[in-house]
Amino acid sequence: MIGLTIDAIEVGDSAEITRRATQEDIAAFVESVGDYNPVHADAEYAAGTPFGEPIAPGIWTAGLVSAVIGTRLPGPGAIYLSQDLRFLRPVKFGDAICARVAVVEANREKNRVRLRTVCTNQRGEEVLTGEALVMPSRAHVVYDRPREPERTSALWALNPWRWAARATAMWLAFGLSALASLDANQS
Repeated sequence: MIGLTIDAIEVGDSAEITRRATQEDIAAFVESVGDYNPVHADAEYAAGTPFGEPIAPGIWTAGLVSAVIGTRLPGPGAIYLSQDLRFLRPVKFGDAICARVAVVEANREKNRVRLRTVCTNQRGEEVLTGEALVMPSRAHVVYDRPREPERTSALWALNPWRWAARATAMWLAFGLSALASLDANQS
């Protein structure tokens, strides 16, 4: 990833990312920020809401805008100064959300960029709109994303088969070690 300076940014420039709202990602987000509103995770509760099923937190969707700003336009080194948001439609599990930013103003004297921000679902429907003000880095930033650490908070809930396989392998190794020990004692 390369962070752009104000001199490399023009009105009309745009960038986007697309991400699917998976149940696992939403569960991890809810856990990480502590937003335990049952409309996000409790299917029984959500069935009684106007949405009829769990929905992603609006801020998860807004986070996709932040990801575009921090990785693409202006990119690494950019500082978020402000964001206004309008949530237009719910994002449901399985929706593919495209977050897009477009430069509407580049103020070189103040090193500020004003961006139109829009998120659409796989049907092209706007789910979020807004405007952001960001400060690009004053120098080009070249940044290689580090490898993500393994999630530990929700591993048991999200990867039960992985844990079962590890536990089985551990017990098998323990059992083989015990048998080898018995065999050595009998010799």
